[in-house]
Amino acid sequence: AAASTNRSAWLRSMLGAGFKPDVHNQRRLAEQLGKTPNETLCRFEAVISSKVAPTKDVAAYLGEVVVHATDVRIPLGVATVPSIEALTPVVEFFARRNFVVPSRTVARGLTLRATDGPFVAGETPKAGTEPEVSGSTLALVMAMAGRQYFLDQLAGDGVSILRERLSR
Repeated sequence: AAASTNRSAWLRSMLGAGFKPDVHNQRRLAEQLGKTPNETLCRFEAVISSKVAPTKDVAAYLGEVVVHATDVRIPLGVATVPSIEALTPVVEFFARRNFVVPSRTVARGLTLRATDGPFVAGETPKAGTEPEVSGSTLALVMAMAGRQYFLDQLAGDGVSILRERLSR
């Protein structure tokens, strides 16, 4: 839906939904669903190379794809992981901004360190003043997106802080 919605259409939709993302998302989903699964797939394939987006925050929309695709893959037992090249801009964006999820707020005051890529955010801990959380880039992305399931894949003295923040 995001690949077929420009900024003005997105704003109109959000306004019409009373700025409730769930209502907005349900409406956009209903627009995209075909009468059959094959028709829905064809609609999806038709926008794969689209350059249309509600904002210029490409990493935000890539994050939507990464997070929701991972949400789907886990219960299906599909073990693929997005590339570090796809995950790094997402984890960097999530650490810098609250967009759809309060990812920056969740990560506030922590040093986040990817064990499989170049990502590091936060200040280097000084005498233990800033707790560290380390793990795969995907686990960091998913934790900042509020997925508690991934907390068990993270290490460091900041994991308990993340766990507390995500349980609220």
